Amino acid sequence: MPKVSKKLQQAIDSLVIHDVYLKSSQAYCADDFDPKSTEVDSLLIQQMHVVHRSELVQIDGDGQLVRVYIRLGNRWGSPTESDEPDIKAFVEADFIAEYQLTSELEQEAIDEFALKNASYHVWPYWRELLSSQCERLRLPRVVLPTVQFAKE
Repeated sequence: MPKVSKKLQQAIDSLVIHDVYLKSSQAYCADDFDPKSTEVDSLLIQQMHVVHRSELVQIDGDGQLVRVYIRLGNRWGSPTESDEPDIKAFVEADFIAEYQLTSELEQEAIDEFALKNASYHVWPYWRELLSSQCERLRLPRVVLPTVQFAKE
């Protein structure tokens, strides 16, 4: 278990999850790609996980919120001669995780929390969205683990 820094612990103690919601989503299948008749085992699967930014927002008479913007995605492609596959389909989504701020925090603590903790709150929503979009598009079923983040 990685050691939690003092600033990260301050953020964990000072931020209470308030909301997680979808900001935007996009799903696509190429014109020359029929997921129902393509040998899906030959497709490369790539995943994306980016914490874009965090911001502190004043709420009228109700304190402050921290918003963390996270983009997640999966794409399926055919191997090519180059390093980049020929993209046949993708599902991407932008989520916002909102936290009620219960005490003052330095921006450095907020940033560390955004990078190391916020994705844990968004992940279940992403798993559900990806699963349902794959089913609707008849893409290969992707079962994401409960949590999947790079170790430090």
